[in-house]
Amino acid sequence: MQPVTEVEKLHALIDDMAVSIQSHSEMTYLEALAESGENIFQQAVIQSLPDEEKKRLEKKITEELPKEMKKEEIRKAFQLAVIKGMKEAVQPHHAMTPDAVAMFMGYLVNKLTSKKESLALLDPAAGTANLLSAVLNQLSKESLAYGAEVDETLLNIAYVLSNLQEHDVELFHQDSIEQLASPPVDVVVSDLPAGYYPKDEVAESFTLKAKDGHSYVHHLLIEKSITHLKEGGFLVLLIPNFMFESEQAPVLHQYIKDEAVILGLLQLPSSMFKTEQFGKSIWLLQKKGPNVVQPGQALLAELPSFSKQDALLDMVQQMDKWFQEQGFTS
Repeated sequence: MQPVTEVEKLHALIDDMAVSIQSHSEMTYLEALAESGENIFQQAVIQSLPDEEKKRLEKKITEELPKEMKKEEIRKAFQLAVIKGMKEAVQPHHAMTPDAVAMFMGYLVNKLTSKKESLALLDPAAGTANLLSAVLNQLSKESLAYGAEVDETLLNIAYVLSNLQEHDVELFHQDSIEQLASPPVDVVVSDLPAGYYPKDEVAESFTLKAKDGHSYVHHLLIEKSITHLKEGGFLVLLIPNFMFESEQAPVLHQYIKDEAVILGLLQLPSSMFKTEQFGKSIWLLQKKGPNVVQPGQALLAELPSFSKQDALLDMVQQMDKWFQEQGFTS
């Protein structure tokens, strides 16, 4: 079946190129995908491929590359390819934020910051920058962003994806817990990886370190994120539901009470996850500052299925009202 939409056309082109680069090199599909993105950016094949194959791909770029590519079309085309590559990859931390969730997090960032003229954002676990891109694509104000990622392959994809969408993003090849070069920001938005952090000597300096054994990587990232926020800055985090039930949860609760106010917790529909234990929620926090007040009522909700348009619209209208009542929107 012939690709029909611009997203499908672009995906077919980058996939064909990535498969070709992979078959003529020692690269994984994800590594080849980053190279493929660079070719789209340069509008030329820059790898050493057999002459005939190079000519075939360059002809495809000339003939099949959509003349005008919208930012969201670029993001979605790469997202499809990344999902394919992640099925091949064995690393457990390779996972994609579902599209509907990424868009919803963008809506929340927009509402929380509607009165700001410009914005600096950070994702301390950026991956391919898919979530960061989805959020940036929804912001109408001047924005710059920072992303840190320990996996070089994912960072290379983030680099070409940001370039192709013409986003002002500075990317760092860093373990965010050990070292984070980003300046203070207005918003931290992230799909937090869950699990244990192996470097006990690094975790030692954190308030949220474990008393015994390895600390939780998601706890340490929350603490690091709060230290990188400006006073009154926001966190919009995708977190595992089990986070509040672990043996280290009381320490996290106390830390959050000391450093931030909880604005809301939105539980994602269970239908999005294979089993209940993999369920996630969106956690909204605000770092304490001179003008920060705890809302009289936090935004607590169980979100309906994203495919149930009427129920979702009703929920969004209730949220819009809440943002207005709290003074985030006018």
